[in-house]
Amino acid sequence: MPLTPEIRWIDTAEALDAACMEVAGADVIALDTEFFRENTFHPVPALIQFAADGPAYLVDPQAVDCTEAFRRLLASGPVKLLHASSEDLEVFAHWAGVAMAPLIDTQVAQSLLGEVPSMGYQKLVEFWVGETLPKDETRSNWLLRPLSETQKQYAALDVVYLLEVWHRQRERLEQLQRMDWLEADCGELVAQATRSEAADGQWYLRHRQLWRLSPRQIEAFRRLTIWREGEARRRDLPRGWLINDRLLYAIAEKLPENRYELAQVEDLKPALIKREGDELLRLVREARHADEEQLPPALPSPLAPEFKKRVKAVKRVVNAEAEDLGLAPEVLLRRRDVEALVMANLGEDALPLPGGWRGERLNADMVSALEAVS
Repeated sequence: MPLTPEIRWIDTAEALDAACMEVAGADVIALDTEFFRENTFHPVPALIQFAADGPAYLVDPQAVDCTEAFRRLLASGPVKLLHASSEDLEVFAHWAGVAMAPLIDTQVAQSLLGEVPSMGYQKLVEFWVGETLPKDETRSNWLLRPLSETQKQYAALDVVYLLEVWHRQRERLEQLQRMDWLEADCGELVAQATRSEAADGQWYLRHRQLWRLSPRQIEAFRRLTIWREGEARRRDLPRGWLINDRLLYAIAEKLPENRYELAQVEDLKPALIKREGDELLRLVREARHADEEQLPPALPSPLAPEFKKRVKAVKRVVNAEAEDLGLAPEVLLRRRDVEALVMANLGEDALPLPGGWRGERLNADMVSALEAVS
């Protein structure tokens, strides 16, 4: 039978502090957010939901700023329970200005329980609780006020059922002795969320065609993406509104020396060149004149036989371990991590082996597999 939670609307600091006092003694607090991000870099919070063993609290962040009591609740005390938490963590970090801990992500928990690593919330509730949640408000405009009663009910169920799901997941995780794995993985989610600016220097590594560039071109792309990430954050603009990865890659590929050459980059608009051209050329110039020893190494081609052979060898190890554990292979090691391992092996660099429980399960066999095909 569907739950019909009591809903409390919060639009004052006093009401938010009172709600914090009511849930402060709980073991677990379920949280969720609704946010808007179409024309900003940072997510704009439209609604904050939380619940323990009682009412569902709906906080209007347009009407009330985060209070010290809510910050303390997020940063310590009860376990904070979220589903697919990466964007929610951004919302809380920007709105509340604190890192959330301790955290449990039910999507991560589910990935450690079976072969569906990215199960959505509605399917998760159906799987564990047997209830089908309404989908009508999935794409609502959560910034409009007042919210409808249907919207409020939808938002409340997002946290109320989360608690029901977690009680069942936790029991199964304890049976499998995987709670330590979950806590480690969720701790890493929190760590990633708190080092967003430090991660700017790694953004360039996401590009799938990086191997086609020379070391100097890679360095140009690295500098360009660091600049773009910092400027998009500072100006609070979506990345693509400033300049997207495809154009930055094309600039790095051509290494233009002046505005005329910059204008030859396909799809680079004159208005963008006028606005950002000097800065783009400065960054390329720095890469052009960087000392050889400062440049990143050339990357091996993923089309080369030696690359493919090593990827297959590592994947055999990962797939065998995943089958033994009843998990999807990507839960153990993502494709990009497999490729990074192989690139390091081909470049005779230190291997970026996974740590924690994954390393204990995989590292020895992966090293042996790479040695066998080298």
